[in-house]
Amino acid sequence: MIHSTLIDADTLAAHLHDSRWVLLDCRFELTDAAAGEKAYAAGHIEGARYAHLDRDLAAPPTSTSGRHPLPDPADFALRAGAWGIDAATQVVVYDQGNSFYAARAWWIFRWLGHERVAVLDAGLAAWTRSGRSLSEAAPRIQPRGFIARPDPRRVAAIDEVLAQVGNPSIRLVDARSVERYAGGSESIDPISGHVPGAVSHHYGRNLDARGLMHSAETLRDEWTRTLNGVPAEQMIAMCGSGVSACVNLLAMEHAGIRGARLYPGSWSEWIRDPARPVARGMTP
Repeated sequence: MIHSTLIDADTLAAHLHDSRWVLLDCRFELTDAAAGEKAYAAGHIEGARYAHLDRDLAAPPTSTSGRHPLPDPADFALRAGAWGIDAATQVVVYDQGNSFYAARAWWIFRWLGHERVAVLDAGLAAWTRSGRSLSEAAPRIQPRGFIARPDPRRVAAIDEVLAQVGNPSIRLVDARSVERYAGGSESIDPISGHVPGAVSHHYGRNLDARGLMHSAETLRDEWTRTLNGVPAEQMIAMCGSGVSACVNLLAMEHAGIRGARLYPGSWSEWIRDPARPVARGMTP
């Protein structure tokens, strides 16, 4: 069986020593880039490798890019192979519990043509709540060959986003908090607000109080309202730097709503050029 969106702790535990499964710990903190790796060293799910947002799940930012550009496919293929991943590997990714960083890893694998990848629902929090132990041991890895096959249909570039501003047939959905979207508060980027015409759908709306993804039925209802008649293929997901938007894309996929794309540069790329328009307040 292929797991391609979510997986629960019980299912993961049953396959923990399966040689065809590889586990990636994606814990990270935007305010402390070393925090996730330190947490991994202090204890992780047995066998997990560590995937760092800045080093592994993104390329270095440039003067015109957002904060987390997509990794070069060839570079990521080498990294995945070094983790022991090939086309037959079931990959499971997890973070501290909000799916924020794990979803980014999930999306990258899907973008590069790897369907066998799933997010541990509620992440490490769900694993430890179940009473299962952690390990400090380094994993034993058998390197394999991973072939990256990037799918351009999953990505929207900034030129397209700019060209579609004001087009009612395109649904641009912003995953940041309502406060950041509306421009009342901006804790990360130097300019507040949102792309004109974008609507707000905070990534946390997909999760319950325990960090578990809502049921597929609940997610379908939520996303049907957000799409408001626009086909999923006409939706572009964004956030601050192309990370939390992947939670929205994961939730949609879990709900059976497919075809939406990611704008990887997102808000942090948009504001690099002062000529690009900025809106504030709530879009109806």
